[in-house]
Amino acid sequence: MRSDPRIVAAVLGTLLLASESPANQVHAQVEGLTGTLVVVNKSVSTATIIDVATGRALATLPTGPGPHEVALTADGSLAVVTDYSPGSSLTIIDVPGRRVVRTVDLSQYARPHGIEFLPGDSLVAVTSEATQNLVIVNVREGVIRRAIGTQHRGSHMVGVVADGSRAWTGDMSDNTVTELDLRTGEYIRSFDVPQTPEAINVTPDGSEVWVGSNGTGRVSVLDPATGRVTTAAEGFGWPYRIRFTPDVRTVLLPDLRNEELRILDRATRTERARLAFAGEAPQGIIITPDGRHAFLALSGAARVAIIDIAAGTVAGYLPAGQTPDGIVYTTRVLTN
Repeated sequence: MRSDPRIVAAVLGTLLLASESPANQVHAQVEGLTGTLVVVNKSVSTATIIDVATGRALATLPTGPGPHEVALTADGSLAVVTDYSPGSSLTIIDVPGRRVVRTVDLSQYARPHGIEFLPGDSLVAVTSEATQNLVIVNVREGVIRRAIGTQHRGSHMVGVVADGSRAWTGDMSDNTVTELDLRTGEYIRSFDVPQTPEAINVTPDGSEVWVGSNGTGRVSVLDPATGRVTTAAEGFGWPYRIRFTPDVRTVLLPDLRNEELRILDRATRTERARLAFAGEAPQGIIITPDGRHAFLALSGAARVAIIDIAAGTVAGYLPAGQTPDGIVYTTRVLTN
């Protein structure tokens, strides 16, 4: 029986795609998914602006040394990068203009790392790991408004409630989580948590603070009202970051050392999916406003994975710069 050449060609094409290495499978469009990413590239001290629909890098811009994290205004117009290693500055990027507009010198507040915008999109709260402070900076004016002492060593990441009234830092060296009043600029209290708390996030209403422990491979939940700490998930190598979907029903947890992404139901703390990224070093993660997709920076592969959250699958990839980590997303589409 003769083979249909069209079938043979289709089979050969499928086999060829399957045989490609992950590094070659760079971009796959996701129907209806558009917008713009800003990704920081740690080892080369740059930030890349990426068009999601096409996978095209629209610009690669210089930052300060060792950029790690990035925050974005609600309208997607301004990105703020923390220049962490070794640094003491913030790089401010005009995203539609695809240019660096200023660098904010944080002076003695060295090693800025975790960062969140406060309501109004003029002020950011940024940790100064070297000085045990959370620094409030007006990034539009380029000035420091105040510094709030955490009173604990290694304050690395920060979570902020939706109304901007409270913040919690993960204090890696002292194994604590510190609560700060952002309106009065006062230290409130600290809670003991499992060893080396790096990843941290807080529900919008402040009722739960989720913390990742590098020392124990555990993700815990702190109830600030009672001080009670309970275990949400275990068996991590390095629970690198914590992200909630906008409806706060789902939690996404990249595990850098085990090279996985776990997806959990927040209320029941049951695992819905687990995705493997062998050799790709998953790090920074951000979720789209509709809660349907996440973008996961793969530091070891110079690319970003597009995650279909409901399906628990990888929907595609986007190219990034070397060692991508901090990542933000806006639905805003930039004109060419």
